[in-house]
Amino acid sequence: MLRVPALDNLPSGNGLEASTALMLLESAMPVAETVSPSATDLPPLLRDIQASANQCRQQQVGEIVTYVINRNINFTNICEQHCAFCAFRREAIAPDAYWLTTEAILRKTAEAVAQGATELCMQGGLNPAAKVRGSSLRYYQQLVREIKTAFPQVHLHAFSPQEIQFIAREDGHSYAEVIATLHETGVDSMPGTAAEVLVDAVRAKICPEKLDTATWIEIVGTAHRLGVWTTSTMLCGHIETPQDQIAHLQHLKELQRTALDKGYPARISEFILLPYVGEHAPRAMRQWVGHPQPRLWPTLVLTAVARLFLGQWIPNHQPSWVKLGLAGATMALHWGCNDLGGTLMEEHITSVAGARGGTALGVADLEAAIRSVGRTPCQRTTLYHYLGEVHYDNAV
Repeated sequence: MLRVPALDNLPSGNGLEASTALMLLESAMPVAETVSPSATDLPPLLRDIQASANQCRQQQVGEIVTYVINRNINFTNICEQHCAFCAFRREAIAPDAYWLTTEAILRKTAEAVAQGATELCMQGGLNPAAKVRGSSLRYYQQLVREIKTAFPQVHLHAFSPQEIQFIAREDGHSYAEVIATLHETGVDSMPGTAAEVLVDAVRAKICPEKLDTATWIEIVGTAHRLGVWTTSTMLCGHIETPQDQIAHLQHLKELQRTALDKGYPARISEFILLPYVGEHAPRAMRQWVGHPQPRLWPTLVLTAVARLFLGQWIPNHQPSWVKLGLAGATMALHWGCNDLGGTLMEEHITSVAGARGGTALGVADLEAAIRSVGRTPCQRTTLYHYLGEVHYDNAV
């Protein structure tokens, strides 16, 4: 029977070798797919993986579970691309297409700040009409400038690598020029979204119009070199294989190694696993995948293997309560996660695809979930600095 390698055998902080991580996934995924979502007694292999990931998390980051008070703003659903999994994008002429004005975005930001938000997360569709005096970059600059002028204290976590590529293409700039300009204007960090799976054969099927793997890596690496921190993500549980999953994680590990080895002023702050939700996805994707909601145990197994593989290179791991529901995300705290994400206040991309986890949670909800598994909650900044006091005596 396959056994999970003892943590004592892992290279110090480097995580599992790719071959070992792949062996675990290939052995555990078929088992996980047969387990009932309501099961309480797991097969030995899954228990071993869970226990090792939990121990690894404990050694690397301890018992504190963090969260951020933030607001998510998807400022337009008008998008030129046609990703196979996306239920969010609309043509500009669609009756339910929208494009928020700067005034509306400022009102939403003010509401968030009044509720204690320290972060504004902002992403949108690729709207070719979003220009000022013929320039895409000027539009994004103006948007950032208005937000940061009104709310200089808010950390602006904005614009995916895909949006950077779009702006650069529209205006004929280099990626470095776009990133540097937006950073100087007020963008503080970048979401590591649009990664989906960093394997071009997969991307050719699920998002053929998106930037390719090498371009995503180039843009994220450029951001780190220019002092812009990023997150990292993976869209999982669709047509990708365990080999694809490990290849994706290997790219993230190498990006982090490069940032550290070259002394870049920024790097990856966290890893977020995003299980596929396809209740209302385009028909072809629904047929390819065959399940409309995330499968709990395969998602948790991948969560654990990601922790074991990435090691100390990316120590902060977050589940998606929007996709898994708060109960599923809370379970992920036993499988290697040490963060429960943000309050969000609103969310449109996943919810319109049929996610059942909701679009907003309060601080009390997040803290109660953290305490329910005997861990200590703590509010954090976007870049994982603790805010306020940590009350260990409040943990169950």
